[in-house]
Amino acid sequence: MVAERILVVEDERIVARDIEKRLKKLGYVVPASVASAEAAIEKVAELRPDLVLMDIRLKGQMDGIEAAEQIRAKYETPVIYLTAYADEATLQRAKATEPFGYIVKPFDERDLHVAIEVALRRQLSETAIRVALEKEKELSELKSRFWSMAAHEIRNPMTSILGCAQMLEHDNHHLSEERRREFLYMIQQSVRRMDQLLNDLLAIGRVEGGSFKFESAPLELKQFCQRLVEEMQFSTGSHHSIVFHHQGDCERADLDQKLLRHILTNLLSNAIKYSPEGIPVYFDLACTDQQVTLQVRDTGIGIPSDAQQHLFEPFQRASNVGNTPGTGLGLTMVKRCVDLHGGRIAVESEVGRGTTFIIQLPQHQPVDSQLARTVSG
Repeated sequence: MVAERILVVEDERIVARDIEKRLKKLGYVVPASVASAEAAIEKVAELRPDLVLMDIRLKGQMDGIEAAEQIRAKYETPVIYLTAYADEATLQRAKATEPFGYIVKPFDERDLHVAIEVALRRQLSETAIRVALEKEKELSELKSRFWSMAAHEIRNPMTSILGCAQMLEHDNHHLSEERRREFLYMIQQSVRRMDQLLNDLLAIGRVEGGSFKFESAPLELKQFCQRLVEEMQFSTGSHHSIVFHHQGDCERADLDQKLLRHILTNLLSNAIKYSPEGIPVYFDLACTDQQVTLQVRDTGIGIPSDAQQHLFEPFQRASNVGNTPGTGLGLTMVKRCVDLHGGRIAVESEVGRGTTFIIQLPQHQPVDSQLARTVSG
């Protein structure tokens, strides 16, 4: 265990040495001992001790109370006052700085030890509470931003549907049959986009809420991937081909089939979506005794480096996607599914040259880790 570091601020040298000796005997570290308030502030900034023992009456323009006030405000370092004076005015001034202790000289070793331990535990508690509050605030802001973006993404197709419907209602007699079909097609596409968005939102909500659980089972992985490729190849038709390669023993792996389908469907769909028509996308599967590696590669538009930093955040889409439809939720879902497997995901991409996603999943899942991820979601 690392010993706590305590700065001593005492202008009487003999008293300061006695305090240092006692602290070291109690197992603490004294990185420095200073005699003025100004020096105390400088040393706290330099050394960042865990605690300051501060004499109230110090020589110089600033006393210990003023120094403690600055130290607490700037560095949040706890301060215990040491003083031979306990008059009411001094006590009131000291209380205003919210000290972590107040020891009246002369004091014995036990009193010093108790005061220090109480102060250190209080500091740990306050730090934990402060971190928790900051995280809660960040989470609240993230949720607010998330639903604001969700509302924006839903509003766009709704506006398109409303506009097309109004055109069909008011100008139906003046529209050609081809134009009417265009409006109906736009309505259908907007409805599909909304449906996809809602499905993505519900899926992410299940993951975050813990109802989207990791449930591994023996899976004939090579056969599963081949069937998925066939399904997606049928959907995309002749516009793109999916080139599938596999190596190693991929006949059996302990994975979650539902989560794996989410991962591969999203990655292959993106590879197809952002590649020029007629250009193949590549799907490689490699298996070892310990690990499954999935790689989806395309030679499409690529992802700008600044967008790669926020790739798995909700509603994040790169600046070069143009009018290509999408919600910006697919990769968020992919990352959650990989995390539930206890795996890792990496991306390599260059604008104009394509993108490669590399996913590594444990081949066999320990029972205790499965239970932990099922309980926590």
